[in-house]
Amino acid sequence: MKKLKLNYLLIGVVTLLLAVALWPAIPWSGKADNRIAAIQARGVLRVSTIATPLTMYRAGDTMSGLDYELSQAFADYLGVKLKITVRQNISQLFDDLDNNNADLLAAGLVYNEARSQHYQAGPIYYSVSQQMVYRVGSLRPRSLASIKEGQLTIAPGHVAQSELEQLQKSKYPDLRWRVDPKLSSNELMLQVAQGTLDYTIADSVAIGLLQRVHPQLAVALDLSDEQPVTWFSRRSSDNSLSAALLDFYNQINEDGTLARLEEKYLGHGNDFDYVDTRSFLRAVDSVLPELQPLFEKYATDIDWRLLAAISYQESHWDSQATSPTGVRGLMMLTRNTAQSLGLTDRLDAEQSISGGARYLKDMMSKVPESVPEEERIWFALAAYNMGYAHMLDARALTAKQKGNPDSWSDVKQRLPLLSQRPYYSKLTYGYARGHEAYAYVENIRKYQISLVGYLLEKEKQAAAAAQPKLVQSYPTNITPQGLFPSPFSSLPLGPFSQAGAGGKTHSALPNTLSPVSPR
Repeated sequence: MKKLKLNYLLIGVVTLLLAVALWPAIPWSGKADNRIAAIQARGVLRVSTIATPLTMYRAGDTMSGLDYELSQAFADYLGVKLKITVRQNISQLFDDLDNNNADLLAAGLVYNEARSQHYQAGPIYYSVSQQMVYRVGSLRPRSLASIKEGQLTIAPGHVAQSELEQLQKSKYPDLRWRVDPKLSSNELMLQVAQGTLDYTIADSVAIGLLQRVHPQLAVALDLSDEQPVTWFSRRSSDNSLSAALLDFYNQINEDGTLARLEEKYLGHGNDFDYVDTRSFLRAVDSVLPELQPLFEKYATDIDWRLLAAISYQESHWDSQATSPTGVRGLMMLTRNTAQSLGLTDRLDAEQSISGGARYLKDMMSKVPESVPEEERIWFALAAYNMGYAHMLDARALTAKQKGNPDSWSDVKQRLPLLSQRPYYSKLTYGYARGHEAYAYVENIRKYQISLVGYLLEKEKQAAAAAQPKLVQSYPTNITPQGLFPSPFSSLPLGPFSQAGAGGKTHSALPNTLSPVSPR
């Protein structure tokens, strides 16, 4: 997955050129007979999507997801309400466009030639590659030539369909695959992870997220290079919707919203470690139950699962942990820090957790108010690890290099420079192990994603076991106030709420429609 920043220049240039060409079609130009005018007259932006850990998910009373937040922001930009329609697979999404049941598809869809011939693509906002997955411990296919009939299943409407057809014609004439009539790529990946399906194909970002909860899911081979991800709308001679999208994306690029959402949903890294993830999930089952009440008790300002992830990064939940540098306990506090917090025994689990939580709260209170709320925790964690003064140096260095000192995405790139003489020699507080602080924060984010997803999946399994005959229904239209029985393992990706969304979540939005009855 390539960073969004790689697309910023493209978005800006394309917007500048096309906005001029399309300006007469924009509704505020005075025309009333265009698609944006129709949306505004209706008062509703209709967006179809698929519920995944990245695009849109519901946990508790909140809604989150990259495409959800972008869709809500675009609806706000147009001054209308947002109506989201959840479909089970990609084919159903494009049916919504064909039948005029949606204005936009916002579901992490890849741009390709076949789709562009029939539908209008919007701006690119990230990129992915297509990969084949298998279950660790089973036979790994080294090439498509080794795939036997009945082993490979893909979701309906998946972009891999056309790629497989081309490969079948050009290189693998015996290649066979099955298209499941209903299931999404995420649901098929779950079957692979559970051992009930041999192989499927999904995009690299979706795979990376699911591996945090199902580490037995592994990549067998790459099927494509990086492919751009975009929104789609119906093709039309009226360009008002395309023009509005371009202007909107240019605006959120300029004001930093796009970079913030990139960091929030895609900034957790993609360097998956099978052994480490397996060890962590085993500890969740064997060690966490005893400590969970303490994390819940003292995590007053952050999600308790984030506090638990911090503790695991510090000590692997070993209350007797001691390092050569003298830090000790579950939160690995120094003697001076413990004394300043009034702690008498750093090896006491409750004292360590309560002290670590208070120390982190103190670090968060020092983070400049100009830093967006949902990113303050990452600055605080860097300060927790290497000291607040060195975090200030990292911000100063970021500003000196023309980066944004209030953006965690920009600042974290400079952290490793704090240990390099050409840089630290010119900083106020000198040398720091910034590379360790970088790894520290990234690891915590990964542990949090794994923990949240794993616990939610266990809750789902327990509920299913308690009501084995319950038939799950999928609502076609959902909003923050609507019931959403998710068919996947939700992975909240932010720190501040029980739903995991950092900062602003949409639990009660005045600009969102009420739900309709599920089908």
